[in-house]
Amino acid sequence: MNEPMIRLSRVTKSYRRGGETVAVLDHLDLEVPDGSFYALMGPSGSGKTTLLNLVGGLDHADSGEVVVAGQDLNALDGRDLSRWRADHVGFVFQQFNLLSVLTALENVELPLLLSPLSRKERRDHARHALDLVGLSDRLHHRPAQLSGGQEQRVAIARAVATDPKLILADEPTGDLDRHAADQVLELLRRLHEEFRKTIVIVTHDPLAAARAERTIHLDKGKLDRVEDTGRGGGNR
Repeated sequence: MNEPMIRLSRVTKSYRRGGETVAVLDHLDLEVPDGSFYALMGPSGSGKTTLLNLVGGLDHADSGEVVVAGQDLNALDGRDLSRWRADHVGFVFQQFNLLSVLTALENVELPLLLSPLSRKERRDHARHALDLVGLSDRLHHRPAQLSGGQEQRVAIARAVATDPKLILADEPTGDLDRHAADQVLELLRRLHEEFRKTIVIVTHDPLAAARAERTIHLDKGKLDRVEDTGRGGGNR
């Protein structure tokens, strides 16, 4: 049996707020198979974004085991964790986080600056990523010259430019109208089905969750249930 892309075992995470400790994740167990597309839903404060940050190596669990792409993330820190993220994970956020002074091509090229690629190779990779998201005619446009949907597609191109195994998206359609949201979701579906990327999205939108194979529901830091969407996910 193949090793899952994500395996969490009895993971806990708390934060200090106003002098008190607030538990966010409570002995959470979860497995996400390699090459799958999962949506993560739940009420505000249920731990969705915290879970995504732990899986992406942006934060550490207080206890428990977080293994992603075969790597125990609790064993990494500092430079090693940064290098692991650059090699394995592409991030997409609700806020597009594009640099306004850079063109689409330059924004997509940014994560490649950490790679050993030559300048020409970086540009070629960035051009290919923008072509993949349907923006080959917007290479030299700055964010202010793009629509919200186009900005998010640039952000997705930036996320996939390094060819990561895993794409983590936190409310990727939250700031978009329905048409632009559908375009972004269709792009994520293509990345999953054609390029076999493992994708996990946090969303409040049932229409977005329906694009995934399975929906994970969190409540008060615990796994509430996992539902198949009919897009090919098996039984829990």
